[in-house]
Amino acid sequence: MSPAYAASPHLDDVLHRWRERLLITGAVLLAVSAAGLFSGAGDFLHAWLIGFLFCLGLALGSMSFLMLQYLTGGAWGIVSRRVFEAATRTLPLVAALFIPVAIGMRTLYEWARPESVRQNALLQHRQGYMNPAMFVIRAVVYFAVWMALSHYLNRWSAAEDEGFAEQPRKLAKMSAAGLIVYVFTITFAAVDWAESLQTQWYSTMWGFLFVAGEGLAGIAFVILVLWLLRRAEPMSRVLRPAHFHDIGKLLLMMVMIWAYFSFAQLLIVWSGDLPHEIAYYLPRFLTSWGWLGVALVLAQFLVPFLLLLSAPLKRNALLLSMVAILVLVMRYMDLAWMVLPGYHKAAFHMSWLAITAPLGLLCIWSWLFLRELPRRPLLPIHAPELEEALVHETE
Repeated sequence: MSPAYAASPHLDDVLHRWRERLLITGAVLLAVSAAGLFSGAGDFLHAWLIGFLFCLGLALGSMSFLMLQYLTGGAWGIVSRRVFEAATRTLPLVAALFIPVAIGMRTLYEWARPESVRQNALLQHRQGYMNPAMFVIRAVVYFAVWMALSHYLNRWSAAEDEGFAEQPRKLAKMSAAGLIVYVFTITFAAVDWAESLQTQWYSTMWGFLFVAGEGLAGIAFVILVLWLLRRAEPMSRVLRPAHFHDIGKLLLMMVMIWAYFSFAQLLIVWSGDLPHEIAYYLPRFLTSWGWLGVALVLAQFLVPFLLLLSAPLKRNALLLSMVAILVLVMRYMDLAWMVLPGYHKAAFHMSWLAITAPLGLLCIWSWLFLRELPRRPLLPIHAPELEEALVHETE
């Protein structure tokens, strides 16, 4: 590890203290959440699914932006690359978090219950694809593909640090194919894990909506991490307002893309006005769940959109990080809006498990992320754009 770009001893100490706190907090929250199994497995498993999807979004959203940076270049990617890479190395943990979902699939998914399949012609028609064995097999394939991408992205990046000149070209080629593979695999995974919660409904926009949501989470997460690192060596010598300005523009882009895909899905369903298409929106619009939908429009689109139009705000690390926190909180609420109304159809209901379980999983995921982050130089030592990134200024 290059001493010039390694985490300082002070930063190591800070990260160590945070890791201890996160691990203890996460363990306590998950232990408390496990007690909720006795009051109702349904609430526990739906809460766990929200937390799993949130952590998955942080890891895969980071990987998608990592690959995008290898294709496009830019100073924003140089200062954020190690954060993205550390997030991708949490995928084995995320895969382990899927195990309770697989074990509890009969509680979560109607298609996994034989008695429901026997009484439903549509479920019988889909049984060749939507069945417990294929559900698990596909999940294994998804995680194998994602972890393979993460492995080679990190391995070749490490080789670049050692001075192998051909690595940037290899990373760019892999990223071009990897982004396509990512979009296809997350589309199928999102259908399996989230869309199939409501058997009678489907959407051709669902995969794009998840791609946008995970990208939104990934870029908001990197803003928050860079804000936390900005005063510690070596990042205190590197990070400039121009870097936050560039990443803030990417956050604005993802906010608009998420809003566009969300509106496009609603517009398609609204114009079709067919019973099997509106099944998703009925419990979300005609009950008190509708207020959460309004909150998403305001706090995940309108407020961040208007704030991020300001160039001075995007150059201010603290203010930009506050917007990123808002986006991450609303990303959690967005996942809750996807998962819970199909289970609590009559009215808005979020049990305490919907708070403790996702927060516990996030603490454990963050513990692993902070363990991985200082294992590599915090800046890519031999990246072709490194010197340009260190003196970057916005026009």
